Amino acid sequence: MESAAVKSEGLVIPLIDFSNFLNGSPEQRKTTAQAILKGFQEAGFIYLKGLPFSPDYRQHVFKSSAQLFKLSEEDKMKCCWTTPEANRGYSAPGREKVSLIEEEGDVTKLRSAAPDLKESWEIGREGEEGHPNHWPKEEGELAGFKSTMLEFFDKCKLLHTEVMRAIAVGLDIDEKWFDGFTDVGDNTLRLLHYPSVDRNVFQVNPGQVRAGAHSDYGSITLLFQDTRGGLQVQGPTGSFVDATPIENTCVVNAGDLLARWSNDTIKSTIHRVVEPPAAEGDTYPARYSIAYFCNPNYDRMIEAIPGTYTRPEELKYKAISSGDYLVQRLTATY
Repeated sequence: MESAAVKSEGLVIPLIDFSNFLNGSPEQRKTTAQAILKGFQEAGFIYLKGLPFSPDYRQHVFKSSAQLFKLSEEDKMKCCWTTPEANRGYSAPGREKVSLIEEEGDVTKLRSAAPDLKESWEIGREGEEGHPNHWPKEEGELAGFKSTMLEFFDKCKLLHTEVMRAIAVGLDIDEKWFDGFTDVGDNTLRLLHYPSVDRNVFQVNPGQVRAGAHSDYGSITLLFQDTRGGLQVQGPTGSFVDATPIENTCVVNAGDLLARWSNDTIKSTIHRVVEPPAAEGDTYPARYSIAYFCNPNYDRMIEAIPGTYTRPEELKYKAISSGDYLVQRLTATY
């Protein structure tokens, strides 16, 4: 029996031991896959434990990320984010405004009123023609940064494949049905830094958040949190519920493209990052997280997954290429 990582306001997010899918018996693999699919269908979010990431390895990756954001503003801006098509490089505080709005002008107004209090660094598939990654100069504490992040990218790519295989098993379709959609690795590793902030920032502007309410765009997101907290998920009542960090777990949520792909049988749930639950004096300490945004290969057409509908008239969406869909969504965000 899986336990609940979150249970409040009608929202139940399961905590699932993924080692039972990776290394378990056929019965364990099936039961785990069904629990994963149910979590995505009912909450849009799950927590996974039993992952092939040791605590020391996670700590090493987080330390490398923290060192990156200690670079001077001038050095970070040399690697600045450029276009939605590339989606690589450094994004300064206030550059991105995640929201539920899809019109570019309306996002600009919201960004001016309450910019997200975060900075990020996007790393895409290495070697993609025309879209090179932007790597910082590796000196001192940043020595080995590129190799660390490329290794972590590849480990997350493998985890993406396995989670999609679990979804396939849960749906009673061929376990490797999604493999041809995940093999290229058109994914994005995002390093996130929410700088320390005075408590009064949130009191002066009640609409201020560290990251606004939004749903993710792709298939699934793998989120690795530090211990600070602040992530909230919207429950069925409309209230936001704390998704408290649990040591050595990964929070996984379904994105808009997977909801579309599943003919809306899987949920893409709204979430945000808000004022943390605890301050130190008059200051909220910095928060770090690492998100790995998983997408189908950009050149693949996305049509309803087998088993998510029975009659053609039940289809809710027209086919669209993965790459076109994601560029549309990113264009409104930046």
